[in-house]
Amino acid sequence: MKDWAVILGSSSGFGAATCREIASKGINIYGIHLDRRAAMESINSLVNELKSHNVEVHFRNMSATDAEKRKAVIEELKSIGNVRVKILMHSLAFGALKPVIDMDAANTLQQRQVEMTLDVMASSILYWSQELFQAGLLQKGSQIFAMTSSGGHRQWKAYGAVSAAKASLESYCRQLAFELSEHGIAANALQAGVTDTPALRKIPENEKMIEHALLLNPGKRLTIPEDVAQTIATLGLSENSWLTGNTIRIDGGEDITG
Repeated sequence: MKDWAVILGSSSGFGAATCREIASKGINIYGIHLDRRAAMESINSLVNELKSHNVEVHFRNMSATDAEKRKAVIEELKSIGNVRVKILMHSLAFGALKPVIDMDAANTLQQRQVEMTLDVMASSILYWSQELFQAGLLQKGSQIFAMTSSGGHRQWKAYGAVSAAKASLESYCRQLAFELSEHGIAANALQAGVTDTPALRKIPENEKMIEHALLLNPGKRLTIPEDVAQTIATLGLSENSWLTGNTIRIDGGEDITG
């Protein structure tokens, strides 16, 4: 059997770090990312780095919410033959960053933006999990991981839609854990601490967020993507699926201090 990881959001941040970590452990990588042409040089460099570990690597530049393209990816994985998706990682960071309330309606979250954020950052984990399972690719020993944050239960300026999506993502993980447990498949949300990634830099007043985290974190540093990647490798490569349905903090104790 060939073990693969499907990484949604594979080109930077947590996704890229996880690709590196698990490729070094001999796991084949199918990465989904959505990037402009300007980013392709660095992405091609990442792909070549991953291939240096003598694993198969496929990266596809597409929207993870495109149903037809999702089906094409799953069909491609099936065509390889004797494949188990050992790890499904959901690390999609594309959402609307606007306040809920403003005197000028043009400056506030619109319905389409709320729905888009929920679809990308939460609901998409259900569709990928459903179709991978129905295709026989999620099997006993498979592990599903979803990247959440303290924003799922805390508020920040212009973060309302993303906060709601993170809370929904955690709920979906619990539901997946509940329904997949009898099949020996685990699902957990991973709550990283404040991490200096491209996604963080898009959040208004992110400098204050970083300053606050450095002040509070008992580990005296920010979380780095490799902290998450190492956790995913440790849990994801285990055949023990009894640890499931959790939101696991990977933050050096940051969340319990604030």
